[in-house]
Amino acid sequence: MISAHPQQDSFSAWLAELQRTCGQFQSRPLPDDMPFHGSVGKRLAGSLEVAEITTNAQRIVRQRPSSDREEDRYCFLIVQRQGRARLIQQGRAIDMLPGEMALLDSARDCEILPQGFIEHSSFHLPRDAVIERFADRRVPFGKLNTGNASGQILQLIVNRVVSRQLSAPLTEEDGIGLRDSLLSLLAPTCREGADAVTEAPAEELYRCAQQLIDQRLEEERLSPTFLAEQLHISVRRLYRLFEHHGDSVCRYVQRQRLARCAEALSDPSRARYSITEIAYHWGFTDSAHFSRAFKKSHGMSPRDYRRHHCLH
Repeated sequence: MISAHPQQDSFSAWLAELQRTCGQFQSRPLPDDMPFHGSVGKRLAGSLEVAEITTNAQRIVRQRPSSDREEDRYCFLIVQRQGRARLIQQGRAIDMLPGEMALLDSARDCEILPQGFIEHSSFHLPRDAVIERFADRRVPFGKLNTGNASGQILQLIVNRVVSRQLSAPLTEEDGIGLRDSLLSLLAPTCREGADAVTEAPAEELYRCAQQLIDQRLEEERLSPTFLAEQLHISVRRLYRLFEHHGDSVCRYVQRQRLARCAEALSDPSRARYSITEIAYHWGFTDSAHFSRAFKKSHGMSPRDYRRHHCLH
């Protein structure tokens, strides 16, 4: 039988899957005349659970369970992959830009207010293990500081996982190591982030642009226009952010893509892939252009680079 309310059914199915994956969240859809879009996926990074959520819901709320402690066993390490959202917890609100990360405590009420269509990746970390990392045994709420060394390492790990940029599958043992690494890096990132002087908006946007690029290197649509749309700024302002650091958007993207290609070419486990396949996987669309750019950057052709690194 065809439903008379496909929009409502779609939202209800999405909410049911969200609750199965992340716990007892409630949500409010858009008005009836606006189409709903959303998906919920879950995958295991070894033994570590990662939820992948897209939605344009109006509001997502989680209220602390009254008795069932099974519902508050996780902390959520949220990665803002696309769009903007406001997170509210402990009486504080933070606005998330693409590429930013935040920590949410499942034992406290929280609210997520998407500003249009958003994409989140959520790492589910054991709450008991998280609170052991903090002297006051409280989970701090806020954005993670990626300006210090711990934050930068944490960002690199998270980017590789959410972008599926690992060359080998994660085993159960790998998942435990990944979880322990994230837990170790959380405390200095949260502690210093709480006390750090707030970055100027331009510097914050620049970091977000870099993080967004690093998460989406393999996508052909990665362009100044796409980045500006995701960050809700003009293309001109995006150019100025990189020019202020003596760089350009396109040069940064190409450098990062060339670095990923070099990594793949020196990895014996990827020897079955052709040079062209590797180049196209990381967003290049012209093999001749890739070869010229690679030789200019690394001092030898992609073929010679692979031969040198795989034989030594």
